Amino acid sequence: MKNPFRLPWRRPVENAHETKAASGFVTLAQEGRAHWTGRSYAALAREGFMRNPVAHRAVRLISEGAANVPLLVYEGTQERSEHPVLALLARPNGRMGGHDFLEALYGHLLLSGNAYIDAAEIGGTVRELHLLRPDRVRVLEGRDGWPEGYEYRVGNLARRISAGDDGLLHLRLFHPLDDHLGFPPLAAAQMALDLSNAAATWNKALLDNSARPSGALVYQPKEGGNLSADQYDRLKSELEDGYSGPIRAGRPLLLEGGLDWKAMGLSPKDMDFVEAKNGAARDIALAFGVPPMLLGIPGDNTYANYQEANRALYRLTILPMVFRTAAALSGWFSGRLGEALKLVPDLDQVTGLTGERSEIWARMKDADFLTDEEKRQAVGY
Repeated sequence: MKNPFRLPWRRPVENAHETKAASGFVTLAQEGRAHWTGRSYAALAREGFMRNPVAHRAVRLISEGAANVPLLVYEGTQERSEHPVLALLARPNGRMGGHDFLEALYGHLLLSGNAYIDAAEIGGTVRELHLLRPDRVRVLEGRDGWPEGYEYRVGNLARRISAGDDGLLHLRLFHPLDDHLGFPPLAAAQMALDLSNAAATWNKALLDNSARPSGALVYQPKEGGNLSADQYDRLKSELEDGYSGPIRAGRPLLLEGGLDWKAMGLSPKDMDFVEAKNGAARDIALAFGVPPMLLGIPGDNTYANYQEANRALYRLTILPMVFRTAAALSGWFSGRLGEALKLVPDLDQVTGLTGERSEIWARMKDADFLTDEEKRQAVGY
């Protein structure tokens, strides 16, 4: 039976990768396709945070900066200097301190778009907080489509955790096509991430083979003829052993009679990997919301100095994530403890906003038309 999907004018060949014409030249017919990294948490963590220095530094800048922002606890309108929530955030569990806990939480949000906090209770009181790895958590939907619980699986062991104020706290970033899971910022820069990693791999391969001449050896004896099999093998072995590798770069090539060297290569204008890598790095920084100046990426330095770029990082990227997390923690702790609690970032302790906060305090000091209570409210107290 004939294949109904075969085009009548296309003739099948035994090997689709190469066809030989009558003149003896080899024609490559393989279609080149790009290979992209998956968008799972493991793939983005491995290819981004663990292999790409730009993505690694961007995640560290945001997560460490956000973890350094202190949180204040308010009960109603009264600030509490001592509270069980503050003790939990200072020492969530026996394996992690408060800074480590928050840094890992923000790292999960940046690499997965989701972060999960599980509370360990003893006698109805929350004693410890634990982070669950996002790729081990699965959302369990009810018949109405709303999440009714979560499944945490490690190997063959699975544990079901309820949703709501008395269950797992699920923090997520906005996802336009998913009702329950968040969208990681690094996934938006997936193509730039793969391009950056591919450029680094290409440069490493070029370094390893820098002494191997980029060209062809042409055998043109006066009396004609071709190299024998032994001569060909000996020549190939001498090239690999004596002229390939970074330590043999620049070694002159010694040719015998009848051998001629024909250099081949692409100009820097045709293969400008340096600019392509810098462009990919800027796209990765853009996806995370980090000014390229802070990552040492040349070009697109739109800020006048480093201080302004650092202030923009806090105002546009770090503080929105901290406020989002503080609001989620406020509602979760309020439901668990039965108190109207509110967690607020202490902006006066943020090092990146020292100059800006000093200007606000100076303006409030000179505002004689405001009462002391109104001044306190204006600066966040």
